[in-house]
This record gives sequence, C-alpha cells and structure tokens, in this order.
Amino acid sequence: MMKIKLGSRIVSGVSLVALLSAAPMMSGALAADSILEALDESKPILNTRLRYEFVDQTGPADDANAVTARIRAGLETGSYLGFSVLGEIEVVKGLNNEYNSTTNSRTNFPVVADPDSQEVNRLQIKYTGIDGVALTVGRQRLVLDNARFVGDVGWRQNQQTFDAAVAEVSAIDDLKVTYGYIDSVQRIFGSESVNGSFESDSHIVNAKYSGLDWVTLTAYAYLLDLEEAPVLSTATYGGSISGSIPVSEDIPLNLSAEYAIQSDRANNTANIDLSYYKIFAGTKLGGFTGGVAYEVLEGDGTNGFSTPLATLHAFQGWADGFLNTPANGIEDLFAEVGYVFKDVGPLPKIVTKAVYHDFSSERTGTDLGDELDLLVKAVINPHLSATAKFATLDGTSAGPADRDKFWFQIDFNL
Repeated sequence: MMKIKLGSRIVSGVSLVALLSAAPMMSGALAADSILEALDESKPILNTRLRYEFVDQTGPADDANAVTARIRAGLETGSYLGFSVLGEIEVVKGLNNEYNSTTNSRTNFPVVADPDSQEVNRLQIKYTGIDGVALTVGRQRLVLDNARFVGDVGWRQNQQTFDAAVAEVSAIDDLKVTYGYIDSVQRIFGSESVNGSFESDSHIVNAKYSGLDWVTLTAYAYLLDLEEAPVLSTATYGGSISGSIPVSEDIPLNLSAEYAIQSDRANNTANIDLSYYKIFAGTKLGGFTGGVAYEVLEGDGTNGFSTPLATLHAFQGWADGFLNTPANGIEDLFAEVGYVFKDVGPLPKIVTKAVYHDFSSERTGTDLGDELDLLVKAVINPHLSATAKFATLDGTSAGPADRDKFWFQIDFNL
C-alpha cells in the first residue's frame, strides 16, 4: 500500500485516500459562509506533561533517573455538513540522558520507554451526518473497553495511535457496535525507532449492550495481522459481563467476568490455542473503593496469550514486569483499595490507590513474585494535576528481575 511521509511519521494509504476524497467537499465548504461558523466552533488541543521516573532494577549497572517532557497540540474543527477535521502533533524530549530510552544506546541503565520523538499524533476526518453513526478515517486514538486489548498506552509519553477507518454505530437503543480496519499502528517507541510502527491488515469488532438492569454485555473479535511481528498475528474472540447490584441504598456490589480464546492468524507459524479469563468483585462506599480480581493469560510452554495493542502498563502491575506474557502463562491474583479525598485545603480532590499483586505461572504453578503499587494524585484545578506513583516488584528466579520504580509528574490539559 502506498505510503507518504507526514512529518517524521507515515500516514497509510487508507488515510490518504480519505483525505483526498473529502478534499472537494471541504474545499467547496471553504467558499460557504457556514464554514466560518464551523471554524469558529473549533477547539484547541493542548496537553503537556513533565515527568521524573526513577528505576532501580536488578541487572543494569546504573539506576535510571529520567526527566522527560511531552507536548501535544492541535485543533479540532466544528462540524460542517457532518464533517469535522482533527489534527494534532506530539513532541517528546528527554531533558537528561540517565536512562535507556530504547533509542539512545544507554544500555547500562534500565529502560524508560519514552524516547525522543516528533510526529503527527492524530490527523483524522470524522463524519457524523447520519443519526447513530460516526465514521472516522485517518490517524486516530482508539480505546476499547478497559484497553485490555486495544488502547492508547496513555501512561507513556508517546501515545499509541492507529491509521485506521472506524465506524461506530449506535442506531439501536442501548447497543453500540464498533468496527475498525487498522492499516498501521504508531507505537510508543517514537518516530526514530525501527520498532516505531507495525504495518497491519487487521480488523476489530466490539459490540456493547447496556439495556438490561444492572448488567452490560460485551462481545468482541480482534483479528490481527501485524507484518513486523507475525508471532503476534492472532484471532481473539471473547466477551464480558459486568454489572452493579445494590446491596443496600448506598453500597453496590460491582461484578464482572470476561473470557476470550486466541488462535494463530495470517503469517503466524505458531500453533496457538490459548485462553484468557478474568473475574472481579468490588464495592464503593462514599469516597472508598475496593476490589479483588483474578486474571489469567494462558501459555503453552512456547507462546503466551498476547495483547500487542493493549495499554499494557495498566495490567499485571505498574512495574511492567510482564509486558510480554510468559511462555508458561501468568496468573495474577490482586486486591486494590482506594480513597478520594475532596476539598482538601485549596485542592478540590486527592485520589489515592494501593494494589497488591501475587503472580504465578498458569501452566506450572511456579511462583513468579509479588508487587505493591501505590498512587497519590492531586487535582489542582480542572486543567492541572500532580501525580506521585510507586511500584516495587519482588521477582523470583522464574520471574522478572526485581525492580523499584517511582514517578512524579505534572499534567496540564486545556
């Protein structure tokens, strides 16, 4: 498929075709008075983040002390004849060199996967001129459900985006169906990395029904064909059920269960037949939340259940010891508690959370270690927040290396 350079990244032919096909309509609109109204309704996009990340990990000779900055800036127009345009650039810059960014050759330090990058993060045309239908073509952000299978990897400085054509249909009450064709994946490793993108011929389908009392049903199919990573080319079919049962007037019992199966697809030469499942129970009382969960990704001794488009940092612990599922799979039994303090001095809100994980091998039962994660986030105003976060992973000889991580960051969103 034809490729053109757009800044320092690549926009797929599917995005280019959409832009060119829409050009006559958009250029015609430029001569109409109503285009001025659409432009007047445009919304600026601005997101900045300054972060310090410390990593002490068994193996590398030195500790990482990474100071990085990220800025995203762009504009989303108002709608004219159902069409709107969004464009956004992203720049990530390291302010020191005491970490392995994956592209700076500083391998004596642990990895902090925030390499320098300059790119077109999003460039999309959206059409909403049909009731209950939204069509988006171009480079865009995709997050489905809890991002376990498709996400934007929002924790890292460089956001993951997709060159894709996506249809969202909600014409039937309480039912939303999303279909997407993904032509390429712009990964978190940046514009200068050989691992910066996946060429793709992938299809994603996600259907969610919320018309039942206390229960939401979800079904999905993720059919991945990734040219640069054929071992990750898989077909995954699954579904989940989630709901909230009122135990009393102020106390809900939140329950969810999910199951998926995965097989090899496209040019994947492996014989994959693996399962994923997760169960969760939790509650909320005032500012307090708590829950326990059991999540399993199977392994067959050679391959583990894979989720290459996921926001992986949100799962199996913030220390990122299990970004790739072990060949013998993983069982993660974890408990979490949190409390939101409101109106603390000049601060409208302070969010706290603690999570404890116990990891073991799904196939052999071998102990893989445990992890404690802690978070405090101060919301200063609707645009500004400060976050401190800590993770300590105590691994075993069969698991990942021991590591301690600490982050402090300041976020500003317009």
